Amino acid sequence: MKLVILESPYAGDAERNVTYARACMRDCLQRGEAPMVSHLIYTQVLNDDVPEERRLGIDAGLAWGCRADLTAVYIDHGISGGMKHGIANAEAAGRPIEYRRLAT
Repeated sequence: MKLVILESPYAGDAERNVTYARACMRDCLQRGEAPMVSHLIYTQVLNDDVPEERRLGIDAGLAWGCRADLTAVYIDHGISGGMKHGIANAEAAGRPIEYRRLAT
């Protein structure tokens, strides 16, 4: 299985974005990938509205990047600031990036 960092929006309409991230995670799993969806995991224990906690969660998620084979960026709802940071991290690490949409 490929290890995949999954990028999708979180901030803003969190309820919609959590539902979307779960669908993206399912898409990765159906592709035979093992996704890391840090914005679903770390927001369960950190407050995304507190800048220090948001930064901690982002940094923890990006720390997994050294093990990842790919960054999958799901773009049906646009690219958020957090996603841009994840894309830049993948580019700096030389990790392949795939832009994806969910089939509708």
